Amino acid sequence: MTVERNPNADHEIWLEKAGILAEALPFMREHSGETVVVKYGGHAMGDETTAARFASDVVLLKQVGINPIVVHGGGPQIGAMLDRLRIQSSFIDGLRVTDAATVEIVEMVLCGSINKAIVTAINKAGGFAVGMSGKDGNLIKARKLRRSKKDPGSNIEKILDLGFVGEPSEINPHILDTFEESDIIPVIAPIGVGPNGETFNINADTAAGAIAAAAGATRLLMLTDIAGVLDDTGRLIKEMTVERAKTLIQSGTISGGMIPKVETCLDAVDQGVEAAVIVDGRVPHAVLLELFTPHGAGTLIRAR
Repeated sequence: MTVERNPNADHEIWLEKAGILAEALPFMREHSGETVVVKYGGHAMGDETTAARFASDVVLLKQVGINPIVVHGGGPQIGAMLDRLRIQSSFIDGLRVTDAATVEIVEMVLCGSINKAIVTAINKAGGFAVGMSGKDGNLIKARKLRRSKKDPGSNIEKILDLGFVGEPSEINPHILDTFEESDIIPVIAPIGVGPNGETFNINADTAAGAIAAAAGATRLLMLTDIAGVLDDTGRLIKEMTVERAKTLIQSGTISGGMIPKVETCLDAVDQGVEAAVIVDGRVPHAVLLELFTPHGAGTLIRAR
């Protein structure tokens, strides 16, 4: 390959870029050979520019010897399709109630348009991505998710029926091990298969955490549309232990939709993932900033 020199290039700019590369190199060496699971959220997907930047970052991870696994969501896109088809849906504790008609749309959107758009973007950026769902190779065996809620009036515990909403019962890492030994980047839609062949819609955060644990990942990166975990003054908490995270949940500092994300991180760390990070996916090159700089880009949670 012949590289043409540009005599008009700004020397100071290239010196700065060389400095950035020198700073990143030790981190690249540290993570080389490791598996990193990236949960790519529906809101964090953003526009085409954001998606293209994310794809190029994932390709770079593979090129420097890291094994990225992308698990994606798609809540906003599913909601938009259900609205177009005039199919009503409801939520219980943040989970979409999924009947037979809805689960067909969920599978169509997640495994179809969203999955293939991510695969196309990664391939366009120079990678070799393959899209799949948890059904492929029995990657994600699932069971029906059981939830209960106490009635405030009678104080009686009621079982909630969420329909075809599932949770992972078993992850088959064989197919992921095969990808790790190749140049393939797997892009996984969080659809699981039940014991009788049923299709289950699985929360993407939950699926990513389970896959990270089964794949022996050293990092779980949860890309979302917020900076990370904030303290009671609104400042970003850059790093914390499992014990502190549990304390912040009990005190109410971690609340609302952040609780299930943090709990997913806690479960992953408990199952052997070295650290889990909640990262703002809207920040340019957030994945690279988290892995290849000393200051990171979100809230890192580790065992101790």
